[in-house]
Formats: sequence, structure tokens, C-alpha cells
Amino acid sequence: MTLKEQLMADFKEALKAHDETAKNTISLARAAIKQYEVDKREELTDEGVLAILQKQVKMRTDALADFVKAGRTDLADGYKAEIAILQKYLPKQLSAEDIAKVVRETAEALGISGGKENMGKLMGPVMGKLKGRADGNAVREAVTAFLS
Repeated sequence: MTLKEQLMADFKEALKAHDETAKNTISLARAAIKQYEVDKREELTDEGVLAILQKQVKMRTDALADFVKAGRTDLADGYKAEIAILQKYLPKQLSAEDIAKVVRETAEALGISGGKENMGKLMGPVMGKLKGRADGNAVREAVTAFLS
């Protein structure tokens, strides 16, 4: 079952269960996928759908920080629930230790031992290896820590 089919099946389940949060969240994600397909005139693969779902999670995570800062716990709780629903479709994220291990291995393979000037040289290959399995900010932090 493709990711789009899974989203549709879960959308139907949310409708039957009268789960408004899940229904609305999945509906918005499906709309973003459909909008991309219409704009680009191409059918998305699971990898493309994952990229859109990751963007949806990132948008909500960024907004969540603003809501918490503003003291809007009602909106923050709703966004936390939406993030949890969307993360069911994403691959399991790597831990900070696993990210650091990949950074070390990649740096050894490239012959990089330190120095901030090597940030770009190391960041690209590491992000290529960890695409979809680690947050870009976590990778940046691990690379910065390694180069320091």
C-alpha cells in the first residue's frame, strides 16, 4: 500500500470514528499533496509524499514554538496532536548519537578532521545519507559539534 493510499484509508477511518483532529490533519496533508501534483503535473512517489509530510510537520513545529512563546496552550495542544498524527507516516527519526556517528564516519571518509570552513563540505554528504531520517537542525548541530 502506497503512502497516499494509507492516508486515504486513515482518512476514511477518522471519518468513521468522528475523529475531527485526525480527519482535518490528514485532509490538509492530502490537499498539500494534491496541490503539488496539480502544480507540477506529475504523480508523486512515496518519497515525494514523505517530503511533503515532513514539510507539514516542520510548519506545525515552527508554529508550535510561537504558540508556546505566546502562551496559547489551546492552540499548542492542537498542533502537538496534529504533529503526532503526521509523524505516524514518517520514518523513525535517528537519535543524536546515531547522527553523530554518521557525521564521524562521513568526516573520516572525506578526510575532514575539524574547522568551521569544512561545514559545507561535510554537511552536504551527511544530509544525503540522513535524508528523511533526521531533522536538518539536529544534523547541523552534530556537524558543528564535530568540527569544533
